[in-house]
Amino acid sequence: MTVPSVSAPSTAASAAPAPARGARLALLVGGLAAVGFGIAVLAWPTKAAVALTGLIALYAIIAGIVYVALGIFSKSLGAGGRIGHVLLGVLYVIAGVYAFSSLQQSAAFLALFLTIMVGVMWVIEGFTSLFTLGQSGSKALTVLFAILSVIAGLTLLSSPLWGAVFLWWFLAIALIVLGALNVGRAVTGRKG
Repeated sequence: MTVPSVSAPSTAASAAPAPARGARLALLVGGLAAVGFGIAVLAWPTKAAVALTGLIALYAIIAGIVYVALGIFSKSLGAGGRIGHVLLGVLYVIAGVYAFSSLQQSAAFLALFLTIMVGVMWVIEGFTSLFTLGQSGSKALTVLFAILSVIAGLTLLSSPLWGAVFLWWFLAIALIVLGALNVGRAVTGRKG
């Protein structure tokens, strides 16, 4: 007894392997999401910052609950691990609840904190590149990078509020441009 063979339809969509179609779909969805968030940041910067802070606060609460549950119900953790997980979970929940209770103030604090952190990291990165100058392939580019990194970091630290605004706008523009490029890559992806 023979089994009749079923031939697959020969459409353009089925010409590309399933992983390639999945990758293009991921590029398309991710690109559209990035463009949408970038536009939202440009159009409503404060509301977008508050919404992002709300998502971070929600994450903190969920992570806190998970840590507390691990601390209480885990059979493999010792007493110190259990206590540590419960305490960490409680801190996460407190931070998340506090952030939700004052989203705008939490968003402003988060923006300033991240700006100061980026500024400090750029300064340290600049000095670190100078300390590794001996191993560098291009000493001139390394020195240029170090100078620009330190100047950029000190600029952010000298005015964290303006630095936060700049970084937020830069993020929005980068999301729009890179998202649009990913949408373009997905749409013009190889068909066969």
